[in-house]
Amino acid sequence: MTFYEMALESDQIGGHFEDIDMPRLIDHQTKFVSSLVGGPASFSDDRIEAVHRHLKISHADFDEMAALFSEALSTHGMEDIHIKIALDAIESKRAIIVARDAA
Repeated sequence: MTFYEMALESDQIGGHFEDIDMPRLIDHQTKFVSSLVGGPASFSDDRIEAVHRHLKISHADFDEMAALFSEALSTHGMEDIHIKIALDAIESKRAIIVARDAA
């Protein structure tokens, strides 16, 4: 929840979360992050790209999301090494999350 509160307040990415079913998004994001770090959920790259394509996410948006996610994990006591593992996993999906025509 900390991450989503921060994201909603962000001037950079807050707009991406307007008019979103937050409980549904949180459920999907939890499963997505879990799958990236070896959890039971699985998302194909095609599916990940499809659900983000219409959002026109820029590299700056992606960077902001990663920074806020890192801050939220740190706030809740996750060790730096584990934060790095999570962020590296998310970074590995940048090419399919960021819009192809993004600057």
